[in-house]
Amino acid sequence: MNQRKILVTSALPYANGGIHLGHLMEAIQTDIWVRLQKMRGHDCVYVCADDAHGTAIMLSAEKQGISPEQLIDAVNAEHQKDYAGFLIEFDNFHSTHSEENRQLSESIYLALDANGHINRRRIKQLFDPEKNLFLADRYITGTCPKCNADDQYGDNCEVCGSTYGASELINPRSSISGATPVEKESEHFFFALPLFRDMLKKWTRSGTLHEAVSNKLDEWLDTELQEWDISRDAPYFGFEIPGEKDKFFYVWLDAPIGYMASFKNFCERSDYNFDDYWRPGQDTELYHFIGKDIVNFHTLFWPAMLESTGYRKPNAVFVHGFLTVDGTKMSKSRGTFINARTYLDHLNPEYLRYFLAAKISGGIDDIDLNLEDFAQRVNSDLVGKVVNIASRCAGFIGKGFDGYLSDEMDNASLLSEIQAAKESVAELFESREYGKAIRIIMALADKANQYINEKQPWVIAKTDKQSVELQAICSTGINAFRLLICYLKPVLPSMAQRSEEFLAIEPLQWNDIDVLLTSHKINKFKPLMTRVEADKVQAMIDATQKAYDKQQSTNASAEKKSEAVEDTSGLEPEIEFDDFAKIDLRVAKIVSAEHVDGADKLLKLDLNLGLDKLGKPLNRTVFSGIKSAYQPEDLVGMFTVVVANLKPRKMKFGLSEGMILAAGPGGKEIWLLEPHSGAEAGMRIT
Repeated sequence: MNQRKILVTSALPYANGGIHLGHLMEAIQTDIWVRLQKMRGHDCVYVCADDAHGTAIMLSAEKQGISPEQLIDAVNAEHQKDYAGFLIEFDNFHSTHSEENRQLSESIYLALDANGHINRRRIKQLFDPEKNLFLADRYITGTCPKCNADDQYGDNCEVCGSTYGASELINPRSSISGATPVEKESEHFFFALPLFRDMLKKWTRSGTLHEAVSNKLDEWLDTELQEWDISRDAPYFGFEIPGEKDKFFYVWLDAPIGYMASFKNFCERSDYNFDDYWRPGQDTELYHFIGKDIVNFHTLFWPAMLESTGYRKPNAVFVHGFLTVDGTKMSKSRGTFINARTYLDHLNPEYLRYFLAAKISGGIDDIDLNLEDFAQRVNSDLVGKVVNIASRCAGFIGKGFDGYLSDEMDNASLLSEIQAAKESVAELFESREYGKAIRIIMALADKANQYINEKQPWVIAKTDKQSVELQAICSTGINAFRLLICYLKPVLPSMAQRSEEFLAIEPLQWNDIDVLLTSHKINKFKPLMTRVEADKVQAMIDATQKAYDKQQSTNASAEKKSEAVEDTSGLEPEIEFDDFAKIDLRVAKIVSAEHVDGADKLLKLDLNLGLDKLGKPLNRTVFSGIKSAYQPEDLVGMFTVVVANLKPRKMKFGLSEGMILAAGPGGKEIWLLEPHSGAEAGMRIT
């Protein structure tokens, strides 16, 4: 077989959040394919990068009080760590915010412009007058113009399913500042995509895409293609368009160029040549792995840009479906929107690699991670079948034969049958029909286990632990295990490495399937895979749920603060009477007051709220920010209103057991109740 020269990419994760199981499904699918190519002796390079530009990153960095560069650098390190945790073996993982990407993006844009494929015209967009920012549809909310549903986004209604322009929303508002957007005009730059319709029609039907994807693209290609807006106005985090002021490349222009930039960065550190893989006419191959949600960018805009600028187009774009969990879309509220790090905190990454491999096909159907099936399949297949073969045979070889396998096998036909699957398994992995490949491998594992069950080496060992027959039977089992591990190595690289150590062999290559281990000494067997434990799966779900609940609580607090600041009526949001009725307001007497060391605004107050139900004094300690208006000695004997049933709050100065109420604008003008002979501590306010 001639050595192929292959460049592979997977979609760039956005640098504004963590890696989750949806990202991992694609990365695992790609990694398995790349590992197969390398095992077969091909020269295969796998590159990726973070997609690091756009308004969302700019706003997220602003919210965190850091620069966009600081944000994307931190996220990049986190992404690489998470991918490595799942044994994803990139040859290079880069960032679209790189000098290589800047140079390539500028040169490609200038070539598009020189070729007459960039048009300029003025358009009207909604603009946030408070943030001085043009608003993408996702940053505009309002009432649906079709069904009057509230809080809908600027391009579609999640209630009635209607699509519309953002300017059609009723009472639109910016989700960034809350301001009412206004229409504003600016010049934008457009890529002349319609000029490439004929080329795209031919290319999308040339075998580069799954038929279902080609059929979907016909819906665009058979209608009037629109020009593609590739520019954004300042402020924007990205690359400035050369020769223009306050104009930036839209993130989706430089994102796919990030594939080229990551490979160029790799070339600068190796002996690979960039043009060998990106110029037409070379004896190299290029493949993209992507999700079906970004098909139009990769199969319409991207190949048209490459065509215009003289670069080669990919040999194929492999498109996959979405990942669901327990039959539904991943949900944070149900604990099924699982981040990579949360998974790794509880479970072995190879459990997920194997389960997804057993589900993946060459099509674009969604894959469901049913958590009960997940545990059962891993336990049954990997532990109960594959590892079981080695664990049942290794002990007899170690004890009776000093670890040496026999020079003759007991059942050569069984091993020949397993070896005979080599090409079909390779072809199925090559065509991304991983599920079919796994079914063949597990059927062979069943036959190996059936053979051991029939031979019952444990019975033979009871009478003769050094029987030639016993050694041949167990050597056959160990060889069957080795062949199966070789098939599974692209899926389970870590388990394969442990198996290689147990077998005392060099790292397995695909052609090693053609030979057997004879008269070879193996090492003592150690557990290669433990069972999936249901409590750890549940702990992962609980941790995801807890993180979601914490974030919701934080968001709710921030939203309340925002409403308090932004509500021009001067009033807090309305509450129901039942909410107010829960508050236990009482008049309390200030028994003592003192300064708090290290606090600029707080005083520590000891309050008497009257008597409890048993007739004993009911006292509370409260920390209150009224130091600007009172000296501690002036407060003793005064009365104040206190929220008596507020949950105690632990502060660094101590435990605050309530909240006092006061009037006034603040500063020195804070007023409590003056001492009064008729006042009574513990009196309820109704």
